[in-house]
Amino acid sequence: MRRRDFIKLLAALATAQPAGAQQRSPVWRLGCLFPNSGSEVYSLPYFAEFRRRLREFGYVEGQNLILDVRTAEGDYSRLGTLAADLVELHPDVIVAVATPAVLAAQQATSSIPIVMASTGDPVGSGFVKSLAKPGGNITGVSMMSPDLSAKSLEFLTELVPKAKRVAALRSPNPAHTAFLKEMDAAGQRLGLTIIPVVAVTPSDLVTTFESMVKEGYDGLVVLNDPRLTTHIPELAAKARLPAIYQFPGFGKLGGLLSYGPDLSELWGIVTVYVDRILKGANPADLPVAQPTKFELVINLKAAKALGLAIPTSLLLRADEVIE
Repeated sequence: MRRRDFIKLLAALATAQPAGAQQRSPVWRLGCLFPNSGSEVYSLPYFAEFRRRLREFGYVEGQNLILDVRTAEGDYSRLGTLAADLVELHPDVIVAVATPAVLAAQQATSSIPIVMASTGDPVGSGFVKSLAKPGGNITGVSMMSPDLSAKSLEFLTELVPKAKRVAALRSPNPAHTAFLKEMDAAGQRLGLTIIPVVAVTPSDLVTTFESMVKEGYDGLVVLNDPRLTTHIPELAAKARLPAIYQFPGFGKLGGLLSYGPDLSELWGIVTVYVDRILKGANPADLPVAQPTKFELVINLKAAKALGLAIPTSLLLRADEVIE
């Protein structure tokens, strides 16, 4: 037998399987990058729902799925290091939560597929070329909606019709710049002056609310941010500030009003995109999804504490009323 034929035979024997043997299914590696603390992430209902849906798609942790979760503990400056750490593990997909995490993942890799979970303005942030045709290694979900900020202000002014000066609580999250631009335009139509108020870290919230009390604002819009802490409604109540949150969950935490996208819907899309990419889809060809369902939640107990009567017209539009 010639040497070349002998080498081919050895190669064939090395790859051949015994009769009746089954092809072993691959083990997938999925990285998740969060700005939140680890304790918050694992208590989030939508993250638990995400993991449950992965199991429904056949991805079982400890069997054919390795899930690497990295959390920045509320410190955006750590995201770059955490993203690089994930890339070193060579995951098949990285799920990045919110604009700062997506930016860190984008800077860490241009080849590993990245699925955005709840980012603000993916085109303006330079993550994708367009919503319809992302064109790179990033796709996913955008929480940006043309009327989200306008609707938030409309609901707030319907409850507090005499409001003139409204604070907008933001963080260093770069997505907030686009939201504030929308709010300014909506505020002009509604006769409102919008004043951005920055809390650099969650630990700054107490002093931030104290300064808002001194300024005497008529209302507050809390811009959506993954680092928002659950005691903001308590701080708003203490400051006697009528507040609306761009995150539906805050109505159940004592927030007066909340209006925002259904996170269960958004994370369902994230799961589908992860599955499609693992099965061979190119993220460049998967359009960035936008929310289709928004929820208005009203907390009557919070309204009573502030001495506010909820108009019937507003109650009729609510998806949920908490008594």
